Amino acid sequence: MPNLRHLPIWIASLLAAAALLLSSHGGLAQPIGQPSPEPNIEAALVAEGPVQPGEELLLAIRFRPDEGWHGYWKNPGDAGYGMELDWELPGGWQAGEPRYPVPTRLEISGLMNHVFKGEYAVLIPVSVPADAETGSVARIALDAQWLACTDIICVPERDRLELAIAVGGTGEGDSRFAGWQGAIPPLLDSEASFAQGRGALRIAFPMPASLEVTDPHVFIENTALVRYAAVQTYYREGDLLVAEIPLQEGAALPDELGGILSFREGEGVTFAAVPGEVPQLGKRFGPMSSDMPGLGWLLLAALGGGLLLNILPCVFPILSLKALTLARVGESASQARREGLAYAAGVILACLALGGLLLLLRAGGEQVGWAFQLQEPSVVVALLLLAVAITANLAGVFALPNISIAKAGEPSSAFATGLLAAFVATPCTGPFMAAALGAALVLPVPYAIALFAALGLGIALPFLAIAFIPALRERLPRPGPWMERFRRLMAVPMGLTALALVWLVARVGGQGFGLMTMVLVFGLLLALVIVGKLQARGKLAWPAFWLVVAPFAIFAAFALPASFESSKAEAAESIHDPVEFSDAALAEARASGRPVFVWFTADWCLTCKVNESVAIEREATREAFEQADVIAMRGDWTRRDAEIAEFLADQGAAGVPLYLWYEPGAGAETLPQVLTASMLVEKARDSARSGAPEAGSD
Repeated sequence: MPNLRHLPIWIASLLAAAALLLSSHGGLAQPIGQPSPEPNIEAALVAEGPVQPGEELLLAIRFRPDEGWHGYWKNPGDAGYGMELDWELPGGWQAGEPRYPVPTRLEISGLMNHVFKGEYAVLIPVSVPADAETGSVARIALDAQWLACTDIICVPERDRLELAIAVGGTGEGDSRFAGWQGAIPPLLDSEASFAQGRGALRIAFPMPASLEVTDPHVFIENTALVRYAAVQTYYREGDLLVAEIPLQEGAALPDELGGILSFREGEGVTFAAVPGEVPQLGKRFGPMSSDMPGLGWLLLAALGGGLLLNILPCVFPILSLKALTLARVGESASQARREGLAYAAGVILACLALGGLLLLLRAGGEQVGWAFQLQEPSVVVALLLLAVAITANLAGVFALPNISIAKAGEPSSAFATGLLAAFVATPCTGPFMAAALGAALVLPVPYAIALFAALGLGIALPFLAIAFIPALRERLPRPGPWMERFRRLMAVPMGLTALALVWLVARVGGQGFGLMTMVLVFGLLLALVIVGKLQARGKLAWPAFWLVVAPFAIFAAFALPASFESSKAEAAESIHDPVEFSDAALAEARASGRPVFVWFTADWCLTCKVNESVAIEREATREAFEQADVIAMRGDWTRRDAEIAEFLADQGAAGVPLYLWYEPGAGAETLPQVLTASMLVEKARDSARSGAPEAGSD
């Protein structure tokens, strides 16, 4: 929004009204009204007391808004305008810069304003010349203009304020000034520094580690610089606090920067910053963003997301077979409860371990997200071998008595099964608990750990319910020969999971890496077949397993690293011929004046692949994008990519999928994580109707 401070009041009012007409629903927001005879914000000019020649006089403009009305800070934010003052002072007297208290944030339809809702006072220091006549009465007049708004309407207001001051007089000062001065944030005693990075303004504040900062927010004085409604990110380490605020499109950094750093409601410091070095800190902290649900809702989302994960093809066989073991004849209630608790302990521990490792890596400066383990080829290979072994076990190739997922009565088996279920389920958590996982990256560590534990509890809930509720166990089918057939049937989805992991190995490590991995898989299967035959004859089996698998393992230890391709695996061809994501490529695309669609995906993300087949890789989508001249851009996160990880973190996303739509000159619109077949087509058509360039235009 343009700077309205130096425009005539009626032009500024019209511009403010035009800005406020913009909303996410296309409706009317905060129209300008006509000035009323009675002001909605009453103003008065007050002096601290008599003044001596050569000293500083402190004046206050006290504002008293009516119920439901608010005024604005010097930088009003996305809409509105700040106070304008026209002084009439005696000769030689000079008014300084107004000093404001800490404003509050008001967000309406995606627009962020910096406002004052209750009574407040703006202080102005006035220098009095040394030759001012003692015993005289100085008359001060002020023409003040301001904007008074509710959440629905805005009214420009003005008043002429006058005051008579005794020069050289005596008397007590106005007692209200103590409270007004206490509300003005003090100046930070150390100079802050700022720089630009990843499309954001980065500010380093020298801040004692002992100072408690619970709800930080930076109010920037400089206009047309940052995106006011964007989520601000904070990092803290020792005596340094670093804030990152997304920049407006095309904004250039100023020579000087000023504003207020708020610690919590009504408390903060005024700062002045100069260009300089802003270090990278790994320890991210801060509250949830204003549009983020409360912790209770996030915990419920994590719990519900974990519950839904039980229907996935890689988890359902494990859960169903483990549940059926509790229905066997003679199984006691106490045994069922022990197994239920052991299974839940395994699931929750796995989620806590993965979540804790994620937080630890991010605190150390690593740019990783949820399901980060699947970006490591060695982890994917290990998961593939595990899936192959489980498939072979379910198919009856061999028996694994100690931790078989179909074995009952032993807590160790249930615990190991819980670990397995949680580990294979983590890549598919995105659409079920995106908000919770995104919050876990910015919440304090105890709250983040609570979210990971809630996810684990959600995964474990069905088995816990069966273990602790006899009525549910009684409804399970009675044991019989059908259970063996069912167990072998469950080898099919697990086998499909193993095939998907074979494909993922090739995608993560390259075709040569995939071929070498298949040699290792063959050795594992051969060893398991031999074990099964020896078990069928009642002979000692597992020493033979190690003898058979050892040569293949030694071969893989040398062949896999040598065959690993350092370059990224080739991404699947897209009908849109997308641009590969980078910060620079995104900035260039947005500067072109064309709509931009950016999607972040990974080959190990099931939801990503479903969305691509259902909504992105469609002929109808391609045609709609061509007609609207949409730039399609893809960020492939199959392997670790620090630039993508940083961008996802800036968007408050814990992982993929993430879909962003940029209209020309506008910020990012986050699309749902589950796309419908017509969603992108409708977005492109809406963009074309709203005036996007024709296909093929510059």
